[in-house]
Amino acid sequence: MFSDAFDIIWTYREGFLAGLAVTLQLSAIIWTVGIAGGTALGWLAARHPRDWGVFVRTGAFLLGGLPILVLLFWLHYPAQAVFHVVIDPFITAAFTFTLVNVFAVSSLVREAIADFPTEYLTAARVCGLTSRQTLLQIQLPIILRQILPALLMSQVVMLHTTLFASLISVEEIFRVAQRINASIYKPVEIYTALGMFFLAVSLPVNGLAIYLKHKYTRNTSER
Repeated sequence: MFSDAFDIIWTYREGFLAGLAVTLQLSAIIWTVGIAGGTALGWLAARHPRDWGVFVRTGAFLLGGLPILVLLFWLHYPAQAVFHVVIDPFITAAFTFTLVNVFAVSSLVREAIADFPTEYLTAARVCGLTSRQTLLQIQLPIILRQILPALLMSQVVMLHTTLFASLISVEEIFRVAQRINASIYKPVEIYTALGMFFLAVSLPVNGLAIYLKHKYTRNTSER
């Protein structure tokens, strides 16, 4: 089975690589804008809980209860029909998944900042540290350690979510695999090949998470 999958990958390598490129482009937008925008929004929500905090909690609550596929279809079909616009499916998919990622990341950041122990900040002031030193040497390392596992896991989930983009005709890797299967009908080999592609992309992310955890964090029980 695996040898057949490799044969299919090699035979249709141009199509698979083109689809993978679209998937990675989509993921790069989701990750970059989602993490940057979510971090900024989470910081605002933690600093201004009565306005931005309510906004983040409400948005995360609504998006958490709405299936991503339903949101994607609604933005691609009814919303565009209502506003009489035609938007490229790639843009619609990128916007939808990025929106979900922004609120997911902002919730992680908001909770991490809001729950940060005030005793550490008091100790930093007593030791004469400036606000900048406190942020860089105390707050950021601890907050990073707290959110890093969940953050990286959520980004892998967003990578897998890009498969839904095929349902609105985005030529990402899953849609390419479907078209190849329609022509040769070897679903076992083709979707095995697809799984291998996703492992090739997801495993480095998991490896990066382990590397960052060991390099930049340590167990507080260690001496």
